[in-house]
Amino acid sequence: MNEKKKGGSRTFDPNSAIGLVLAVFLMVFGIILTSVTVDGVKQYTIKVDQLASFWDPPSVAIVIGGTIASLMISFPLSQFAKIPQHMSILFMPRKYSPEFYIDQLTACAKKARINGLLALEEDVNQMTDPFLKSSLMMVVDSVDPEKLNEQLEASLENLDERHSQDCSFYDKGAALAPAFGMIGTLIGLINMLKDLQDIESVGPNMAVALITTFYGSLLSNIIFMPISNKLRVRHEEEYLCMKIVCEGVRGIQAGENPNFIEERLLKMLPEYRRVKMQKRKGGKADE
Repeated sequence: MNEKKKGGSRTFDPNSAIGLVLAVFLMVFGIILTSVTVDGVKQYTIKVDQLASFWDPPSVAIVIGGTIASLMISFPLSQFAKIPQHMSILFMPRKYSPEFYIDQLTACAKKARINGLLALEEDVNQMTDPFLKSSLMMVVDSVDPEKLNEQLEASLENLDERHSQDCSFYDKGAALAPAFGMIGTLIGLINMLKDLQDIESVGPNMAVALITTFYGSLLSNIIFMPISNKLRVRHEEEYLCMKIVCEGVRGIQAGENPNFIEERLLKMLPEYRRVKMQKRKGGKADE
């Protein structure tokens, strides 16, 4: 079997890397790009030293420190230990191919139809996908259909619950970062109002006060929200493949017609993927 076509193989996701680099670049570029008017004509110049105006250690401590502290209160430490794994999913995700699982299950259904369920044991032992392998092995071992269904549903529920908790970690971070940014702004405004009689300090103090809001928005919209959304996308890909496995395994155990099983599984795919797979199979048939 070609490893590149296997379900669950890891691939580099350039979209995530390019998006992160592009977001940081455009943010820095927007900061250092300054417009000046010369003889009534607007011109643009780059001032790298403006980046120093956006660095404020107390604001960093308030926003990042406060966000991390609140997340530690809200979630167990084990959730923080998953962050490296989430970064791996973000940039080096497993490529889940529904078409791969449909082909595998259809082939198993045809073999079981001709030679019986026990004939699948050798093929199942060679499979590398853990969920597909364990699900088909229950069929080979003649597990009661009701117990098989309970086991499959439990696997889907556990996956959904586990991934929902992972996404909620970053959703909470996306909500907390702007909140602590606002807290930092309020702290800065309070300190500014104490010295309001010093007019010259109002402008610089106001700028520092607003930096915390800037940090909070940056952390929320460039870090937490994109990670949460990408994890949801990865979840939907894996969940669809597991649903396909569940439906296919039930059909194989029930002794349904392989063509009927394949047709039902194809209907679970998005329209564009279903059409693409049907064209691919049609092309092979023509050959």
